Amino acid sequence: MSCIDNGNCYLRIIQIHGIDDNSLNKNDNDMDILNFEAFLIAITILTLTPGLDTALVIRNTSRSGLADGCMTSFGICSGLYVHAFFSAVGISAILAQSAELFQAVKMVGAVYLIWLGLSSLRALMKNGGGMNVGEQAQQAYSTKRSLREGFLSNVLNPKTAVFYLAFLPQFVNPEGSPLLQSMLMASVHFMIAMVWQCSLAGALNSAKNLLKNASFMKWMEGVTGMVLVGLGVKLLMEDPT
Repeated sequence: MSCIDNGNCYLRIIQIHGIDDNSLNKNDNDMDILNFEAFLIAITILTLTPGLDTALVIRNTSRSGLADGCMTSFGICSGLYVHAFFSAVGISAILAQSAELFQAVKMVGAVYLIWLGLSSLRALMKNGGGMNVGEQAQQAYSTKRSLREGFLSNVLNPKTAVFYLAFLPQFVNPEGSPLLQSMLMASVHFMIAMVWQCSLAGALNSAKNLLKNASFMKWMEGVTGMVLVGLGVKLLMEDPT
């Protein structure tokens, strides 16, 4: 608002070049993850479920101590960004084709999550034992070795790649940036996994006993299976609009 000498006032509107309401709204949606609460619960439970990464952290901790285990975990978690990047590239390419194709990919991903969940529940019927945690002779700590082993273990694991390709699209808002949203979800996964794996490394003996306990492993398989099946069914029943 500006006033001139005769007392009359007028409203002066200033338009910032290159910025409008639409662009501001678009920026707000860039990192607007869909069903973030469901993502957080699912990724937390899946992270707590022992697997190859957990076994590697425990093995390396027994080899050179806590620093080895935590640095191995850092390498593993850093590999998540590689999977998130390729997942985002695939999502962007699909969105460039059509929204209908993106919905089809989400449906396929939801079915895959249900299949993973049923596989976990089926494992309860088997008389499996605990996880085999390899023992390592004491060796001198090497940061490069720990990072390399952790990073390559994650990046070269095809199960992780397929899981990210099926899992992340379920929570990507097509009106925003698939890359930013995927990297944000990978960052959340990174933090949860680092805290969990480093905690296991810090409690080495207790962690080994847990992983070798058949009852605990079956309980985790059951919880994971139910979460995956429930999530997959929920996503299939959602209105695509």
